[in-house]
Amino acid sequence: MTEGRTGEARSRRARRSGVTGARAEWLAILWLAARGYRLLARRFGGKGGEIDLIVKRGRTIAFVEVKARGAMGDALVSITPDKHRLVELRIRQWLARNPWAMDHHLRADAVFLAPWRWPRHVQAVVELGL
Repeated sequence: MTEGRTGEARSRRARRSGVTGARAEWLAILWLAARGYRLLARRFGGKGGEIDLIVKRGRTIAFVEVKARGAMGDALVSITPDKHRLVELRIRQWLARNPWAMDHHLRADAVFLAPWRWPRHVQAVVELGL
């Protein structure tokens, strides 16, 4: 009986996390749009990792990770080396499907969100080895 309840609790947490993530992505889209970025793709990838947002401004294409945490400090340290590798793999996949983008400046950015704080857009949070 407790196994079923544990599964239900895990399912509720997963749903809540998904809602929080979707809300954070929309806030990041609005924040970036207000700064002149245009959304090209959202949630590119799939199992094993995805790029939350792909945006363009001028000759720059930014692959953006969106991280929402209870405190800004927790958000800032949430992009791990493993995540760096997954992001770079997904960027290569996206570029293979969008060869027109190869002559643009490519960047891996992040938008960090925490309650009662302005979003923080960090450019080139990860150095790309493309």
